[in-house]
Amino acid sequence: MAHAQIAFFARLAKENTQPKRMLAGQKTLMSRTMHDIRYDAVHDEFIVNNPFAYAVLVFRGGANGEEAPIRIIQGPKTQLGGSSRLEIDPINNEILVPEGGRILVFDRMANGDVAPKRILNNAGSGGGIAVDQVHNLLILGAGGNNRNPGGIRIYDRTASGDTKPLRTISGPKSGIVRALQMQVHPPTGWIAVTQPGESGTFDPGGTFVGFWHINDNGDVPPRWKLAGPKSTLIKPRGVAIIPQHKEVIVADMSLNSVLVYYFPEIF
Repeated sequence: MAHAQIAFFARLAKENTQPKRMLAGQKTLMSRTMHDIRYDAVHDEFIVNNPFAYAVLVFRGGANGEEAPIRIIQGPKTQLGGSSRLEIDPINNEILVPEGGRILVFDRMANGDVAPKRILNNAGSGGGIAVDQVHNLLILGAGGNNRNPGGIRIYDRTASGDTKPLRTISGPKSGIVRALQMQVHPPTGWIAVTQPGESGTFDPGGTFVGFWHINDNGDVPPRWKLAGPKSTLIKPRGVAIIPQHKEVIVADMSLNSVLVYYFPEIF
């Protein structure tokens, strides 16, 4: 049976390299289903969901072994459910969690049974989330399937209530079925989005990592794609942008691997 753990590797690790450290054990309060992890380089912390406990766990950046979280957001006031996506905005000191078609926004230092500071309604569900602090934007991915494709929604960062998106990227040219984990590179405005095809199936035509711009709107194809046999991707789920090395890192669920691509075009 799979057990909850987070492994930390050197950036240049490859093939069967052993992790430098591991976070695991009962004191961590982690569950085995963690579909998002975000690092806060400003405050040297990282955050993960525990969807079974309806909780967000915050750890110190150097956490190791059976180490407890330094803060936990959990309880009825939080309105958290089984969400497995989140985002950290260290510049504006916020944690954002998609939950049941809404976005719950918490103060970064929230701890315990704390209510959200604001809520965005009708924001889609099942997709990724990213914040562009340079252009003051909130970027959301909507889940879907081949019958009801999802898309990308772009809002003002502080949008709340029933605010409508500024722009929406969706349609057959976009190729988006499920826009899962995403990251944005604020200096250039490029958005990286994992597109693993329809849930429960291998969809080679709809499996890729796509790159759109924050000013795109409508049925727009990705400007670039990581896809096809040479990419070796089968079911990409996670993505990270590493500007200082001009790299894009992709976690592939089916390969049980982390793949690193040199991608200078977006920088």
